[in-house]
Amino acid sequence: MEVRDESGGRPSLWNIPNMLTMLRLLIVPVFAALLLADGGHDPKWRAVAWASFAIAMITDLFDGELARRMGLVSDFGKIADPIADKAIMGTALVALSALGDLPWWVTIVILVREIGITLMRFWVIRHGVIPASRGGKLKTLTQGIAVGMYVLVLSGPLASARAWLMGVAVLLTVGTGLDYVRQAVVLRRAGLARERAASS
Repeated sequence: MEVRDESGGRPSLWNIPNMLTMLRLLIVPVFAALLLADGGHDPKWRAVAWASFAIAMITDLFDGELARRMGLVSDFGKIADPIADKAIMGTALVALSALGDLPWWVTIVILVREIGITLMRFWVIRHGVIPASRGGKLKTLTQGIAVGMYVLVLSGPLASARAWLMGVAVLLTVGTGLDYVRQAVVLRRAGLARERAASS
């Protein structure tokens, strides 16, 4: 059952899913400061930065699901949730590349894909919504784990493991991005066809 505000209208802005999203947005500058503290290579500060990043990723897993289950999907959530996701991930990628821990090409590929898909969703939104696929969810999970491992100061087998995991994340990023483009083209063609049929 949908939970509505006291006026019986749309769900209140101040609900748990939206508060989790806002918490994630507030974590972004804190995470950046922790990651870059003391020149950005202090293991202790990096561990604290990882903890804040992990909190952001955990809230990302729950806010959307809670909104749907509790009937609290709002326009604010639809806009703020993807912004919060891109903000925390983009901040981590750019900072890690600036510190020399992650190749810039990895950051560029991921950010171009994420920003491009977001813009493409707006491009076709009047024709329909492209749902999140299993591949997309796996991509997000893999990216989160890989980036989290890069935030930590690791060496030996763990450092090798995170490099391989990031490689998988990049492949999933490109693969799911191409699939979203395909879906967007199909959705737009179908929408335009319906419009032409309705006007004829």
